[in-house]
Amino acid sequence: MSIFRIVSILLFCSYSFVTEAQPATEIRINLGGYPLHMPKKALVLSKNTLVKPILLLKNAKGEIIKKYNGIPNEKAWHPFSQYYTIDFTDFHEKGSYYFELEGSDILSQTFPIGAYPTWQEDVVSFIRTQRCGFNPYTKTFCHQKDGLSFFGTRPDSTRIDATGGWHDAGDQLKYLITGSNTTARLLMAYQMNPGNFKDEFNAKGLKGANSLADILDEAKWGLEWILKLHPGPNELYHQVADDRDHRGFKLPHKDNADYGWGANSFRPAYFATGKPQGLSKYKSKATGIANLAGRSAATLALAYDVFKEIKGYDEFAETCLKNAKELYEMGQGQEGYQQGNSFGAPYRYEENTWADDMEWAAATLYKVTGKEHFLKDARTYAKIIGNWSWMERDTASHYEMYPFVNMGHYALWQVGSAKDKQQMIDYYKHNLDKIQKRANENPYEVGHLFIWCSNNLAAAVATQAMLFEEMTGSQKYRSLMQNHVNWLFGLNPWASSMITEIPENADTPRDVHMPFWKINKEAIKGSLVDGPLWSTIHDTMLAIECSEPDEYAHLQPQHIKYWDDWMDYSTNEPTLDGSAELLLILTYLSNE
Repeated sequence: MSIFRIVSILLFCSYSFVTEAQPATEIRINLGGYPLHMPKKALVLSKNTLVKPILLLKNAKGEIIKKYNGIPNEKAWHPFSQYYTIDFTDFHEKGSYYFELEGSDILSQTFPIGAYPTWQEDVVSFIRTQRCGFNPYTKTFCHQKDGLSFFGTRPDSTRIDATGGWHDAGDQLKYLITGSNTTARLLMAYQMNPGNFKDEFNAKGLKGANSLADILDEAKWGLEWILKLHPGPNELYHQVADDRDHRGFKLPHKDNADYGWGANSFRPAYFATGKPQGLSKYKSKATGIANLAGRSAATLALAYDVFKEIKGYDEFAETCLKNAKELYEMGQGQEGYQQGNSFGAPYRYEENTWADDMEWAAATLYKVTGKEHFLKDARTYAKIIGNWSWMERDTASHYEMYPFVNMGHYALWQVGSAKDKQQMIDYYKHNLDKIQKRANENPYEVGHLFIWCSNNLAAAVATQAMLFEEMTGSQKYRSLMQNHVNWLFGLNPWASSMITEIPENADTPRDVHMPFWKINKEAIKGSLVDGPLWSTIHDTMLAIECSEPDEYAHLQPQHIKYWDDWMDYSTNEPTLDGSAELLLILTYLSNE
């Protein structure tokens, strides 16, 4: 969520500087490919009406395997006026293929059919590069003076140990809001298939196996930071640093931000008070701390469930459980939400829900303790949140109703009665029906919102549809799931994947808003970028420009924008939790 300070606003990206003729007809496919038994869709986009277009499916040798008719799609997005859908779900042969429009030289990119590679390992590797305290990518220590307590029970400027955790995005702030969810997703992905994750790195994140799956090394890094932010039974810190961090691109160990104690020195650690916070005119809103306490409690209870089964981690597991119970009680004592803090800009994490997090914690604590009062609480919190989600809305504020999938409902479905299970299924179905209704209104058949971090929402739809299928056995939303995966992997207006360096040898985000790229020209594989924004939002974002002409100018729809340019922090910045949002769906698709 960083904001790179820019004095002048140029207009390079508003216009097309492409002089060579652009094709009037193009083909869109999922660059990552299609799992064998999942729905398979391609699109033909044209500025002219095509008479009964036929796509030839060809193999790597150029042999025609099958012919598919393009079905006219009544919904069109500028700049193409005609869309034709090709459904080739009936094709089930592994291999490498491409499409050719019959009677033309128009080809699609090559794509595979078969289970996805284990790209979730690359996502874990990206998260590893975000480590704070000791960064294994730079192999240097950073932010060793995190932090000084503010707003808490200790006197302001009291030193506490808030080292560790992860940098949030292209900036170097640290948030419990996103760090807790990232940690939970790592643990949940591991639980999906415990024996299928690599062990190639040690606890410090350096090369070398340590008899613990790398995904759990990363989860433990996040867990240890959560434990540090809860140094006492009634204490919880929720953020380290603020937007005074935004002083251009810098490597973590060369942080030039000055919070009043000199550059690259102490940074504030904000106590979760349950009240509005902020040191300047931009105050957060807050009514309690249950979102943070509940989500952190759920994450720590998940950690107990995982690590109690691993030899040598009994004590760590017990510590996680003890702290999970304490944080859950804190959440019960201060029901409501705490938001992120900003200093000099109006942008912050605006989470404003909490009952889903407390439901998640209660259901998970019931799972690991068997104590009935947790199950009773989970039911109560489930009714409070109900089907309320960003999926019910036509728009939402930044990180409103976070996390973007209600994992509390899934957790209660896992442990509840038959009645509980049906209620949780109904909640998920209600959300997905809303998404499906929106998806029916556009040629790409996606129904997520194009607000800041829209790619997170696309991944969330895919994940919730995947969980619904697990909960019911029904494939009702399987096409909806795959369509949102398709979107993230290049079946979109720009024919570009939204994940850095994935798939390999395809168009992926390159010129991203990240210091490793801007300073060292080093691309980090496995990160999800923010994603396209409604033009009405993008055009009003502060200090956005392009460093060079927009290579997608001839493809940009009128109503949404995506720029692969390091100066666009709103659509092209890799994020910590956005990348973690991919973990469950990628793990599922690689196992398919």
